[in-house]
Amino acid sequence: MKFKFIQIFTVLFCLATGALAQPGVSYVTKKTIKAKTKKYFDKARKASKASDNEAALKYLGKALKSEPQFIDAHLLTGMIHYDMDAYLKAETAFEAAIELDPMYIRKVLYTLGITEWKLGKFEEAAEHFAAYLKVEKKNEVLLKKAKRYQENALFAAQAIKNPVPFKPKSLGPNINTTNAEYLPSFTADGELLIYTSRVRGQEDFYMSSNIDGVWQKGKPMQEINTPNNEGAQSISADGRFMVFTACNRKDGYGSCDLYFSEVRDGRWTPPANIGSPINSKGWESQPSISANGQAIYFTSSRSGGVGGKDIWVSHRKSSGKWSAPENLGSAVNTKMDDQSPFIHADNQTLYFMSKGHPGMGEYDLFLAKRGEDQQWSKPQNLGYPINTKSSEGALVVSRDGKTAYFASDRKLDVVEDSSFDNGKSGAETDIYSFVLHEAARPNPVTYVKAVVFDAITKKKLRAQVDFVELASEQNYASSTTDLSGEFLVCLPLGKDYALNVSKEKYLFHSENFALEKASDTDAVFLLEIYLQPIPTVASSSATPAEKKLLTEVKPIILKNVFFETAKADLRPVSITELTRLKKLLEENPDLKIRINGHTDNVGSDVDNLSLSENRAKAVYTYLVQEGIAADRLSYKGYGETIPIDTNDTEEGRQRNRRTEFVIVR
Repeated sequence: MKFKFIQIFTVLFCLATGALAQPGVSYVTKKTIKAKTKKYFDKARKASKASDNEAALKYLGKALKSEPQFIDAHLLTGMIHYDMDAYLKAETAFEAAIELDPMYIRKVLYTLGITEWKLGKFEEAAEHFAAYLKVEKKNEVLLKKAKRYQENALFAAQAIKNPVPFKPKSLGPNINTTNAEYLPSFTADGELLIYTSRVRGQEDFYMSSNIDGVWQKGKPMQEINTPNNEGAQSISADGRFMVFTACNRKDGYGSCDLYFSEVRDGRWTPPANIGSPINSKGWESQPSISANGQAIYFTSSRSGGVGGKDIWVSHRKSSGKWSAPENLGSAVNTKMDDQSPFIHADNQTLYFMSKGHPGMGEYDLFLAKRGEDQQWSKPQNLGYPINTKSSEGALVVSRDGKTAYFASDRKLDVVEDSSFDNGKSGAETDIYSFVLHEAARPNPVTYVKAVVFDAITKKKLRAQVDFVELASEQNYASSTTDLSGEFLVCLPLGKDYALNVSKEKYLFHSENFALEKASDTDAVFLLEIYLQPIPTVASSSATPAEKKLLTEVKPIILKNVFFETAKADLRPVSITELTRLKKLLEENPDLKIRINGHTDNVGSDVDNLSLSENRAKAVYTYLVQEGIAADRLSYKGYGETIPIDTNDTEEGRQRNRRTEFVIVR
């Protein structure tokens, strides 16, 4: 905000009337100046109060020509130039006054710092803020501001000397129009974009699909848009759940609330208020859904925060309800405004904008990382020229961490693309992308995208999907497929995961994702999963169709059952899968199974046969100890005799080393 120094000049002048010149410094004030020069000065003050700056500067020029060491004339000259945005001239005038006596009006040190800040002379600004902090003892408000400006100036000076790569590129005319487009959000596969567009003052959501690397023309989301404004949305990783902001609605809890809609049977449901405890009497906005769907980060002005607008998080309970929001604490939030959170798909890297952390000016963009202790790291400024003296808007980052997206109304030096005009479209705000420099990237993430079918009819199924972190045995993500049978779940690299897909009256399907040592985020998993119906009648009384179903049931590989090398000792990470098998048997008391063990061809036939049988027996023993009747179970080892892949590669041998179960009559 511009300081109107002319309006407060009288106050400053009164404060200076008792000031004494420093020993050895010779200057004159309005009290000691000769009458002719004072007359020029009084006319200048009168003209400035009348907003006739040109006349005021003319009279001040005459006064200073008559008496170059007239300190009050230098100060008033600087203030007039400042209010005219002539910061270089203002700087010269303030420096002249300070050279005569820096203590005449101490606040001029602060004012000069502000002037140099606006000129981008950050090192000089920092010096003058430091000088003001040394001499000011009473003005607590300005002391607080000067300290913040000094921190920002010191940061900005170094940031400009060490710029980060930043080459923004417009999303093109299918997205950016003569209207304002902003606040983009993407699905994890990068195929769907939701953004806000303001058309004749009305904020609505638009959707675009990415086909062969080109964003298609955005279309309004008619199922969600209303005659009221909608904005600040977040789309889930799978594109089936969206949270957004709406204000001043009849069902609202406060000024602005969070609302949600989800895809059911191919259509978005009517938007509904997400309710308490997320929404309060305060202001809730700018949500960000975690990739596993278990948390919503958002901005709120509710009580109990660190100060101003803070970033909060609410977690989904096992019941499906949302927990009481938790403030992210003083590591992230400051006494000033902190907002627009974006939690990356790694579930550990948070991007947000803040006025309170050292930066380039107003709102800067930062990132913070959550450690193993669940504590947030000291926020890292994304650097210049991503951040500037202007306020930067919200940022979202692609799943692979390489591309960032943001909206801006500032003039950008964009990357040229011959396929469309990269320049401003004429709107006040457009959406851009840029390659995010490595130091600001999140942890690598891949995703699993699959379709679930009935193994017999080949029809798509509604099914339960659960991902578990094997080491901790903690549930990472859960989902339910809709009529399309599809699901998409992001998996951060660095951990191993078990996938279990289940449905009542079907055998479960499991997959293992060994990502603890993985580093390639370009490797994604696209699967077709076929669930086998459970035969429900004994073979003696079964119909031909039922008998056929029984004979067509294929072995179910337990892909998350592991043994110690060359031993039959179950590893602890096998518990998740074995618990699932136990549950299947408990829910289907007539089901009888045989555990089969298999090995690769490394070693002798005799040893492999023995190892495979002992491993199958280990699973049998575990289930019996867990309460499954022994007469429902059997086991057998096949050694290396039934491979399902080649033994010429380690990957093939690994697939051949397996434990499975089959239904028996």
